[in-house]
Amino acid sequence: MVDSKLQELTLDELRPLLVEAMLPHVPFDGWSRSAAEAAATELGLSSAIAGIAFPGGPAEMVEAYIRWADSRMAAALDNPDYRARKVREKVTQAIRTRLEQAAPHREAVRRATTLLALPGNAPRAARLGWRTADAIWRAAGDISTDFNHYSKRALAAAVYASTLLFWLNDDSEDFAETWAFLDRRIGNVMQIEKAKARFRLPGDGERLSPARFLGRLRYPVN
Repeated sequence: MVDSKLQELTLDELRPLLVEAMLPHVPFDGWSRSAAEAAATELGLSSAIAGIAFPGGPAEMVEAYIRWADSRMAAALDNPDYRARKVREKVTQAIRTRLEQAAPHREAVRRATTLLALPGNAPRAARLGWRTADAIWRAAGDISTDFNHYSKRALAAAVYASTLLFWLNDDSEDFAETWAFLDRRIGNVMQIEKAKARFRLPGDGERLSPARFLGRLRYPVN
């Protein structure tokens, strides 16, 4: 029976529901039309919606999944206890939350990572990695628009990517080794940030800041 309420949703509203319903099927069918059709059927929709919702195929399905996962992470962190933490703790908790939420579907995440690693998907993978890093920093309350906006996200993207790969192969109890690895990586980043704070232009003691240049790239001046 077709769910009339779901039929009233836009494609943008349907995609998160579809990718969530796809997750149990991905370990067997991959990020594929078959998995999407099975998800649509379970939601009470026509299987034809799978092709309509994801005309770009598997890579578009993975992108929809990552967007959904970013949103779930942000929602889980939207509470007073999290907001009261120090920045380092916020970033660490955000990455940990992202992976803990993904734990029941680790094989689906593994397949998504493998798909994005294909050469043809490199631009999409970079964009999605940056998007997740941005979600991590926004959850942490960062609203910077200068050079720090870019450097923070670049570092978070690198930490998240390396921790994700470690997590995918971690067989320790409750992923204890992953969380230790994450703490070490965050510690490395903090050392980089401290070094940046001490950096000065030779001769005049002024701090080097590309903020004006990158700020114009982000917000072009007419």
